[in-house]
Formats: sequence, structure tokens, C-alpha cells
Amino acid sequence: MSLSEITARITATAQAKGRDPADITLIAVSKVQPAARVEAVLQDGHRIFGENRVQEAQGRWPEFQSRFDGIDLHLIGPLQTNKARQAVEMFSAIHTLDRPKLAKRFADLAQERGTSPELFIQVNTGEEPQKAGCLPADADAFIADARSMDLPLKGLMCIPPVEEEPALHFALLAKIAARNGLTGLSMGMSADFETAIGQGATHIRVGSAIFGERAYD
Repeated sequence: MSLSEITARITATAQAKGRDPADITLIAVSKVQPAARVEAVLQDGHRIFGENRVQEAQGRWPEFQSRFDGIDLHLIGPLQTNKARQAVEMFSAIHTLDRPKLAKRFADLAQERGTSPELFIQVNTGEEPQKAGCLPADADAFIADARSMDLPLKGLMCIPPVEEEPALHFALLAKIAARNGLTGLSMGMSADFETAIGQGATHIRVGSAIFGERAYD
């Protein structure tokens, strides 16, 4: 599916739900994609990309940034605390803040640097033991703790369990965000982004629908 087809579907879904398509940010998930595919999307004019790993992003994006203006990188994968400095230097937004130790590290770096990426707290809405994210029952307290550190919280992020109805998880995330006064909702991927838009998503993370299936080593 082409980038233009994805954007057309975003526009149609948003309008059908009474939303402004301009309020929805499309993050093209370029992780593990060949450079040629990423360059093709850049040539089409898209500039907002999501990566899962700091090291992979460091190896890919400096060369593209030397040739294309306005590239905006979002970290959408789990982050080790010892990679936090590299992450805040490279990404404009980090969608996977999930624990107090990482929040404290971001706060220290923000104090040192005088700036910070926008941050999304990842919520493990399915309470899956193998998945990152704070538990829904702990989300309110963690949001309050992050705010007490003056972190720039943009919103919340989730990845629903693959075997469950995503709308239920998107609705839960939206409810947690609303009661905490957060407007950003990073939710929805290639298979369910239209459902996410219907539940209020502000950031959708679409990879294979734009680039094709990934070829993992």
C-alpha cells in the first residue's frame, strides 16, 4: 500500500468520525526496513519516522539527515536507561517511558541540557508479562510522578495484545489520558489504525502497510 493510500484512509476515517485529519500524526515505522524503502518514502515527502532501537537509528539517519531537511524521529521501542542520553539527542519524541528509573534519567538529562523530547508513557493495557509498559492500575501515580519531575508529558502509548479486540485497549488508554488531562494518544498500527483514529488517536505508527513486510535477520 502506498503512502498516499494510507494518508487518504487517515483523512477519510478522521472525517467520518468528525475529526480534523491534521490532528493525526502519521509515524512511518522504518525499523528493520531496507534503506532504499525508507529513501523512497522520503522522496515522497514524508518526514516523520519511528525507530525501535537507538543503535539502528544512529546507523541509518545521519546520512539521510544530510540530504533531506525536516526529518522528525520518534523512538517507539523499549529504551535501556544507559541509552537515554543518545535517545534524547536523536529523537524529538519518545513513546516508551515506562518506569521511574527512566523518568529520573530523563529529568536529569533535561536539567542538564535545558530541553527534552516530548514523552509518552507506555501503558501495558493487556497486562502482558512479556511486554513493556506500566500497568493500568499504576498509570495515574506514574503520570503524577513524571509531572513532579517537570517532564514534558505529551500523552500515553499502548500496543494491544494481538489476539484481543484493539478498540477495548484504545478506549482504556483514552480514558486514562482524559482523567489525567493528557491529549496525546499514540496508538494504532498497520492493521488497526482506523480503529485507533475512531478512539481518538493523535499519533499512529504504521510500518508494513507503507514499506512492505519486514525482513528480520
